[in-house]
Amino acid sequence: MRTPALWHSTHAHDWTVALDTYDAVINAQGVASLAAHDVWYHSELPARIRERVPAHVSYDELVRITEWKMARGVWRARNLFLVRGNAAELVESTTREAFELVPHPGTPIARVSTLAGVGPATASAVLSAYAPATYPFFDEIVASQVPELGAVAFTLSYYTRYAAAIVARAAALGGSWTPARVERALWSNAGGKTGAFV
Repeated sequence: MRTPALWHSTHAHDWTVALDTYDAVINAQGVASLAAHDVWYHSELPARIRERVPAHVSYDELVRITEWKMARGVWRARNLFLVRGNAAELVESTTREAFELVPHPGTPIARVSTLAGVGPATASAVLSAYAPATYPFFDEIVASQVPELGAVAFTLSYYTRYAAAIVARAAALGGSWTPARVERALWSNAGGKTGAFV
């Protein structure tokens, strides 16, 4: 059940109710590949990244992260084409350098954004897979629920304000709440990109 004013709620129960609908909202989007991409992104990818020394994202992983992001939001074929044009070695070295800059609020996002076809939203998906306690995924549907942020702008400065707000909300909720979980609860609360509530 949607809670229209979820952002203003200080009750962890309200947030848990929204988060508990996440998988159902994913399935309600009507995108064939989304559920599989989502399980991979949240359950498999973080462990793979952490196993590597030094930590980095591979070329294939960056492509799949981009596909996950677009399946959950807006499909932009040109951006995916550009992402696929990056050299594998460049993807690995760039993400390795970005991960070494964690937990700086903006510099790692800016570093990953130097890759072709990658803006702050895709960069945030990369960083969130590696450090979900620091970097929430940048989603327009989520950002639009945080009134103090104003109109959504896909810029580094907007992302850092967005991330700070999501991180603060996770801290206020306490317990097992991370910025990544707060982001998913807000996305579910809005019914995802289709507005399909369960």
